[in-house]
Amino acid sequence: MSDFSIALPAAPGFARNIMTVARRELRDALRARWFALYTLAFLALGLGVSFLSAAATGGTGLEGFGRTTAGLINLVLLVVPAMALTAGAGAIASDRERGMLAYVLSYPIARWELLAGKYLGLAVALLASICAGFGLCAGILAWKGGGADPARVALLTALTYALALSMLAVGMAISARARKSGVAVGIAVFIWLLLVFITDLGLMAATLAFHPPIRLLFFAALANPLQVFKMWSLSSADASLDVLGPAGLYATDTFGAAVVWVFAASMALWILLPLAAALLLFCRRTAV
Repeated sequence: MSDFSIALPAAPGFARNIMTVARRELRDALRARWFALYTLAFLALGLGVSFLSAAATGGTGLEGFGRTTAGLINLVLLVVPAMALTAGAGAIASDRERGMLAYVLSYPIARWELLAGKYLGLAVALLASICAGFGLCAGILAWKGGGADPARVALLTALTYALALSMLAVGMAISARARKSGVAVGIAVFIWLLLVFITDLGLMAATLAFHPPIRLLFFAALANPLQVFKMWSLSSADASLDVLGPAGLYATDTFGAAVVWVFAASMALWILLPLAAALLLFCRRTAV
């Protein structure tokens, strides 16, 4: 295809192209092993946190979903970014490496349509995995008398999905640039380690060494989507942000109840900006 323009076509055929690619991507994702493995991981980790919560309070068996929220937040921070980043990183790079990308682009489909379809298909697959994991966990907890709160489950699921969309967008940006899927996945794993471990350790070290202003610490936390998810989840669960230290206190004192809109705006930027970068890199690339 000779025209790689980003501009939307006048004809409505672009929607059919996007949906065709999305269905193919969704079908391939549902057949992949990672879908079943991550869904089972959500279920196992959720039930494991419940048992640990019961043991910590001197009880036995499965505790209610509300008591598992804090533990699930930390587990989501480890599992979901890795799942979404690796899925997005292999979306385009794997097709490019196998020669499939050149074949697909030989059809009357724009590059932006292919990118949008791949993102949409993987986004639906991630939604299915997250909902299945949390749904099965909440169902078993309710069956065992844990009294899972549907509103709390739905809220945590929605916030988890927002985190997954942001990490999927970052993975797509990596994939749009990389020539080989192995390189793309390696970069995605490095970014996962950077966001999960190095960023937290770096902020702690910077705080101890330089004593930066509290405002700077808060905005540095906003630069990490995992920290945004953590703060947003705690505030939405009616937990005090004091547990996050000075940055949490600053957020509460400065923004009050409106702090959730700050988190929402930050997460939206983490979805839109990497997608824009992926679109720019993919559509301006002269070679397949």
